[in-house]
Amino acid sequence: MFKHLAANPKKSNGRLYKEFNQDLRNPFERDRARVIHSNSFRKLKHKTQVFIESESDYFRTRLTHSLEVAQISRSICRLLELDEDLGETVALAHDLGHPPFGHIGEDALNESMNNYGGFNHNDQTLRVLTFIEKRHPHFNGLNLTWESLEGIVKHNGVIKKNLPFHLINYSKLHDLNLNYQPHLESQIASISDDIAYNNHDVEDAIRANLITLDDISELSFFKNIIINLKENYKDIPDKLMVYQVLRNSISTMINDVYENTKKNLNNNINSIEDIRMSKSFKINFSNEMQKNCYTIKQFLFDKVYNHNNLYDKRNFSKKIITSLFIYFSDNNNKLPIDWRNQNIEIERLICDYISGMTDRFALNLYKEINE
Repeated sequence: MFKHLAANPKKSNGRLYKEFNQDLRNPFERDRARVIHSNSFRKLKHKTQVFIESESDYFRTRLTHSLEVAQISRSICRLLELDEDLGETVALAHDLGHPPFGHIGEDALNESMNNYGGFNHNDQTLRVLTFIEKRHPHFNGLNLTWESLEGIVKHNGVIKKNLPFHLINYSKLHDLNLNYQPHLESQIASISDDIAYNNHDVEDAIRANLITLDDISELSFFKNIIINLKENYKDIPDKLMVYQVLRNSISTMINDVYENTKKNLNNNINSIEDIRMSKSFKINFSNEMQKNCYTIKQFLFDKVYNHNNLYDKRNFSKKIITSLFIYFSDNNNKLPIDWRNQNIEIERLICDYISGMTDRFALNLYKEINE
């Protein structure tokens, strides 16, 4: 269908550092494997998505979220006949820079780094991929292809000003064309992220008893799905109804992206260059679905993310991150041996160290320090 608009691994712009250990996989397949086998990817297993991962085995973590985003991304890429490996690579890697305790951990680290270049998880993802991960004797990072890095960096859109800390420095070595739109596979990973959390955060919130099936039925998008399901399943338990609602919701959103994107790409888009020169993403929802997703997102902010039951946990999580930063700033010699004597600012080093922690490691370390 749109094969001519797919990123082509045979025409990849290559890697920053040349490698000679070729195998039977194409460059995007190798990138996907490098992300999956990285230390940072494994640690997502014990990093918060919305709910503290230690509270239940059923709540999503950053790892399960990333896997679900990757699955949706691959599905949409396949429908449009784009490169599935690249779409999956961007999706799998997009949250590698997240610190412990989700966005509250990110806010705490950013405040701690206020005078030292700040912190945001997207920039940290690039830092993980190009500096922190150590896999090769001759260079730092995973040495992903230009296409994977470009897609990961710009999966939320072009970056024309206010470049974050690491991207400023990395751009001097590797030009990722920040002023131009990313390839379609990157745009797909981005919208797949929206689909994933707009549905899965609802499921986790219901499991946590913060909201109910009746609450989401107040949203017209979910209400229509529930009405249709009840016509087919007369006596379905609420728990099974939730699964069916979200299953239908995800399918509906994916179908909407597919149909709307076909219209976009059939409208004077003939080459990858046309994609790059576009004023906005070509992978997007219809106007009606965009409104539905905005309503769901606002609902989640009001009813879930800012719920009183999470307030104390959020504050405690922030206290942990802030305290650890202060502790290591005052006690550089307490950093692990392999984190000392690196030729970077001590505050950035501490930030890297803390951001790579899992929730449980940060919590246990905090308790150990404060015993």
